[in-house]
Amino acid sequence: MSTCRGVRGAVPVRANTPEAILRAADRLLRQLIEKNGIHPDDVASAIFTTTTDITAEYPAVAARKLGWRDVALLCGHEMNVPHGLPACLRILIHWNTEKSPQDIVHVYLEETQSLRPDLFKQKGGEKEW
Repeated sequence: MSTCRGVRGAVPVRANTPEAILRAADRLLRQLIEKNGIHPDDVASAIFTTTTDITAEYPAVAARKLGWRDVALLCGHEMNVPHGLPACLRILIHWNTEKSPQDIVHVYLEETQSLRPDLFKQKGGEKEW
């Protein structure tokens, strides 16, 4: 029986341009899809947020370009907290799956790993999932 689970991820955005935003969103979405085996028909909705310095494009456009035509998508801004990571895009996918919470792979790329240090461990100088 399927249960709706949350799948999270974050990626840095290198410039406040439509191209950079869509490139980052596409990269993160593809990683989330690949690592979890996500099929668009099983996605209930997805929320895309950016820090307030990223405004040139809706990151959800990347999901539409991947064929997510029937998925409810929403874009918004993260809270602007003093110790927050700038130029960051986050995605939360609500996904109907039979996987347990422990089997879901959340994807934090590059410096966004600092947002969830509890998910990463040190091994030979490299952080890994």
